[in-house]
This record gives sequence, C-alpha cells and structure tokens, in this order.
Amino acid sequence: MSVPTTQHPVPYYSQWESRTLVPEFITGQLDAADDPLWQKSGADTPQEYAFWARRMCGVACLRMALDFWRHQVPPSVPLVRDLCEAGAYVRDGNTVKGLIYAPFAEYVAERWGMEAKAVPHLPAALVQETIESGRLALLSAHKTVRTPEVDPPNKGGHLVLAVGSTKEGVMLHNPSGLPGVSQEFAVVPWLTFDRFYAKRGVIIGE
Repeated sequence: MSVPTTQHPVPYYSQWESRTLVPEFITGQLDAADDPLWQKSGADTPQEYAFWARRMCGVACLRMALDFWRHQVPPSVPLVRDLCEAGAYVRDGNTVKGLIYAPFAEYVAERWGMEAKAVPHLPAALVQETIESGRLALLSAHKTVRTPEVDPPNKGGHLVLAVGSTKEGVMLHNPSGLPGVSQEFAVVPWLTFDRFYAKRGVIIGE
C-alpha cells in the first residue's frame, strides 16, 4: 500500500530578493550589493543587504511560514533586526552566530502567536509526522543540498523548509536553491537527504 504524499501549498521566498540570480550570487559572479531588487529587503543600504543576504536562510523560511498562515510578511532585513534583538542572531563585527534555534522559536511564538519549538534531535520519521500533522519544519542541512547528486563535505549549517513528505522523500523549499531546479517543492529521497541533514531544526505550526 503506497503512502499518500503530503504537500502544503507554501509560497516560496529566496534569501536573496532576486531569486533568478541565485546561481550568480552563490558562485560570486555577482555581488549581492548589486542585486537590482535589494531595496525590497528593507535594508538601509546595498551593503547592509549584502552582509545579511547569505545569512538569511532562516529568515526566508520564516517568511514562507508567515505567508502560508496568512500573516503579514515583513521585509527580510527588518526581521533580521528583530531576531538580533531577540538573541537569535549575535553579531560581533563581521561575524554572526546564528540562527540560534531556542531564541528564534521563542520570538516566533511571542511575536507571531505561532507554535514554534526548537528540536535538537529531529529524525526523518518525526519530520514526516510533523508535515502530516499540518505543520512545517525548518531543517538544518548542508547548503549544497541544492545539488543533491554531489556529496557534501559535512552536514548542517543551512536552513531549508520542509513543506511536504512521503515515506520515500522530503519536499523542500530551499532559500538558496537553484531556480527551476531546487528552489521550491524539490523532492529529495530520505536516504539522499541524510547525507546533508544534521537531524535538528525548528517545528512551526499555527
């Protein structure tokens, strides 16, 4: 007996404003400060936007969840500022610690009234159960999950949003995915995803 697919119609957001230019941003062919849509981020300058753009995978996932549950979706950089105040990002000069899951989950619950729980051990079975229950999961995976045919150097470090699942695989919205390939509703077999997945994340519900 086949297991039916659970797929939530979650809107997609990239961590860069120009989602079609992601290949150029991740390879360094184009500086994020030259993103023609940078002002949509709510940043004060192109440089502020460029500093945060490559670090905003968790913010992009949050914006997707907010849109899915029909909340007003703020621009990305104002959300970053809120998360800095909440302790979910800790900036020291040009280095940033975060996204830190516990204060992030507390912020989501307090600011947006949504269920949010940091989960330090989030195996595939629990991810599938989460999706089937109507919730979403921010999952820590290596950034190269955008090209799952290539082995990653390690696991974790980048956040993707699980928006669907089957017994065989997980369906992802990847904030740094490749347009038309791995940005939205990208299905990755569980066995493949395991090479990238650090088995931790944040569960969000309404």
